[in-house]
Amino acid sequence: MNESKNKQADSHDYSDHSACIEDAISKAEIVCKNKSLRFTKIRRKVLQLICSSHKPLGAYDILDCLRKEGIKAEPPTVYRALGFLIEAELAHRLDTLNAFIGCVNPETSHQGQFLICRDCKRVSEMNDNEIIELINSKAIKNGFSATQQMLEIEGQCNECK
Repeated sequence: MNESKNKQADSHDYSDHSACIEDAISKAEIVCKNKSLRFTKIRRKVLQLICSSHKPLGAYDILDCLRKEGIKAEPPTVYRALGFLIEAELAHRLDTLNAFIGCVNPETSHQGQFLICRDCKRVSEMNDNEIIELINSKAIKNGFSATQQMLEIEGQCNECK
C-alpha cells in the first residue's frame, strides 16, 4: 500500500507515553486556536486522561479519575468536555465499547478504522484512505452517499494471542 495514502498509528504504545500526551495537547492547542475554540482546563484534563490511558475510557471512568485528582466535576461536565473534544476532532467515541480515546492524528480525515482487541480492549487507530475510498465507491454504486465512516473492527492483538 502507498505509505502517503495509508497512515496508520497505534493510539497507545502500551508503555510510558508522556511525550505522546504532550504532543496530543500541543496539537489540541493548535487545532483550538485555528478554529477559535476555547481549550478550557477541564477539556485539557479530559484529553490528558483519555490520551494517558492504555485503554479507552468511559465517561464515568473519566469522572472517577477527575475526582481522584480533587477536581469537582459532575457527569454533565464530563459529557460536555467529551462532546467538545469529539466535535473538535481531538477524540473519538467507540460505540462498541461505549468509551473514548484521544485522536492520534487530529490533522487528518476523521473517517478511520479502529482495531479493538476483544480481550484486553486496547485500540489501534488507522486512517487507511484505500479503505475509505473503497467504501465510498461501493456506497455510490448502491445509490448511497456516505457522510461518515467509523469502522470498529474487533479481534485479538498480538499480545493476547
